[in-house]
Amino acid sequence: MRKTLLLAAVAAMALGAGPALAKKQLVIVVKGLDNPFFEAIHQGCEKWNKENASSEYECFYTGPASTSDEAGEAQIVQDMLSKADTVAMAISPSNAPLIAQTIKSANPTIPIMTVDADLSKEDAGLRKTYLGTDNYLMGKKIGEYIKKGKPNGGTICTIEGNPAADNILRRAQGMRDALSGKEGLAALAGEGGWTEVPGCPVFTNDDGAKGVQAMTDILAANPKLDAFGIMGGWPLFGAPQPYRDLFGPLKDRIASNDFVIGAADTIGDEVAIARDGLVTALVGQRPFEMGYKAPSVMIDLIEGKAVADPVFTGLDECTKDTVDTCIQK
Repeated sequence: MRKTLLLAAVAAMALGAGPALAKKQLVIVVKGLDNPFFEAIHQGCEKWNKENASSEYECFYTGPASTSDEAGEAQIVQDMLSKADTVAMAISPSNAPLIAQTIKSANPTIPIMTVDADLSKEDAGLRKTYLGTDNYLMGKKIGEYIKKGKPNGGTICTIEGNPAADNILRRAQGMRDALSGKEGLAALAGEGGWTEVPGCPVFTNDDGAKGVQAMTDILAANPKLDAFGIMGGWPLFGAPQPYRDLFGPLKDRIASNDFVIGAADTIGDEVAIARDGLVTALVGQRPFEMGYKAPSVMIDLIEGKAVADPVFTGLDECTKDTVDTCIQK
């Protein structure tokens, strides 16, 4: 009898202990897992997990396989919001209106923030804060480098990503404002000496190879083009060899500022491309910092602490002469 009671007590203790309780999930949903920019966010998220192994919270990184899968990202947002262990979410919207509608439909009670890319100003009330780049300032700096290279203006083509990506639209506006000296122009038609050529802006859906092909076509149609403004680094880090093949023959023109290329990001091969003189200037974001900071911001939101809106991460500016020192370590 005593043995039976002892075994029962041991069994009860084992059942009571059970498996370790699952951690509360601080979810980061990015535009696509195929983009090295977002992998840097992932690495920041994992560093936070490593440094906070005893926390009741865990940073969970996810997104669709392809950056061009807007519907897939919206579905993941919807699915993750339905999970009981999701206690906060940071979203990088590929299609800002679609993500806004998804949030409205889900009507979540947990804190929602955006990271890297924001919702439109009209939908900003759906999230608590934005963490990431000052995209308007980033575009303005790109424009300033282009203007410095060709102060008298010229013809330009803007390479953008998704036509509904708010962060890219803000960069393009910042660049146009810097070049024209005016604010809010939807296109440049001689203002500040700059004119956007027909067929531009080009939207590449964050596809590097598509971006290089678009620039190839634009140069063929406009052999006297003076500049490219590339609002995301996709052609450089996503298709570095085709990019080199296209602009290698223009290296001397780039060196003399006869032809100017201002581009976003400092990812992958981009800094090496700058070192080789195949881009005038890079204005880079800090995606690792975004991924590392996002969990702490989400916890502050959960705990009801005051959080600034927006929370900006910095920018790194790289030219051929500064490539060895331009990236913040």
